[in-house]
Amino acid sequence: QVQLVESGGGLVQAGGSLRLSCAASGRTFSIYTMGWFRQAPGKEREFVAHINWSSGSAYSADSVKGRFSISRDNAKNTVYLQMNSLKPDDTAVYYCAARYDAGSYDHWGQGTQVTVSS
Repeated sequence: QVQLVESGGGLVQAGGSLRLSCAASGRTFSIYTMGWFRQAPGKEREFVAHINWSSGSAYSADSVKGRFSISRDNAKNTVYLQMNSLKPDDTAVYYCAARYDAGSYDHWGQGTQVTVSS
């Protein structure tokens, strides 16, 4: 099993930036992809971005393309989400997730709150 711990959330003004980190421990050697999801109040959890653990190939949701970027540091077993040009609509709890194959994400962190004020 892999354990995931997010950090880096907080309060920021619209147009500002934040960088989220997700530190993985445990069974990290066979991770397929790691991703970021978010859940705003009253809304369903939605996909933000994910990255292939070995190749570094990344994919982002249309809603964040050009503003958010995902990266990883395999030596530190850490995935990052750089968020720029933040909007109030980006306010949500952001979750890190991992999976060992192309199926559903089944390992989740506890989440970190991101609040963007207008």
